[in-house]
Amino acid sequence: MVPYFTHVGGSHGLNMLDVNPCTLLDFGRLVLVDGASFSGETGGREAVLVIFGGRCTVQVAGKTFAGIGARPNPFAGKPYAVYLPAGSVYTMTAHGTLDAGLCSAPSDLVTDPYVITPDMVVRVDAGAANFSRTLYNILTTSSQPELPASRLLVGETFVPSGNWSTYPPHKHEVDNLPHEAYHEEMYYFRVNPPEGFGLCRHYSPERGYDHTYTIADSTIFMAPHGYHTTCSAPGYTNYFLWFLAGAGRIQAVAFDPALAWVQKAVPLIRQAERA
Repeated sequence: MVPYFTHVGGSHGLNMLDVNPCTLLDFGRLVLVDGASFSGETGGREAVLVIFGGRCTVQVAGKTFAGIGARPNPFAGKPYAVYLPAGSVYTMTAHGTLDAGLCSAPSDLVTDPYVITPDMVVRVDAGAANFSRTLYNILTTSSQPELPASRLLVGETFVPSGNWSTYPPHKHEVDNLPHEAYHEEMYYFRVNPPEGFGLCRHYSPERGYDHTYTIADSTIFMAPHGYHTTCSAPGYTNYFLWFLAGAGRIQAVAFDPALAWVQKAVPLIRQAERA
């Protein structure tokens, strides 16, 4: 079976993916103890460092972003993030324990690095009823149109106890704007409390697969194609960092036609909830 789902370890340093069916996206989890540093180069890729918890100083392309980070974990408020342009050398130094993610995609964009602060992150409440969830848009064309990027689109989603997300299931595997845009996508999951779980369904009638995965803390779902949706087990909140890359940065998804009616019902459900 093609490896679309795997665990991402949390050992000290940068733990990159062992398997990756995507051709554009890559991801690594960075865990550093107090005072430890990690250095690297972006090469021909742009990258976004999203701080899950802790604080750090980032030196990149001749700039220093000192003491950034505020939340202790991904469930405790909006994030700090840093955009690392292609062709950059960088060093991250932890102040206390640092837990962060580094997502990347190919780029030839020439631009300066920059920090995305929590006040720049836009909250979006999506869905309704038991498929309601909260999104934090970190780097998207709709929420941060002034921030330069070549391919990457980045955000976070919080799925309450027992709720569904990315519902109705959708895909984005062909360029057919305005109806659908080609994007690879990855979800990096965290679970609160961490012994909990969730489920992820990934399927494609055209390609002949239908997989269901058990979401555990620090697992990642990689979707070069196919419909996808997730849910949280009752009693637990699921978080996932989502990031996309394609030919462009305009987002457009195609819902599973058998389930698309649920999306059309969202305004009616919200109206009934307010009544």
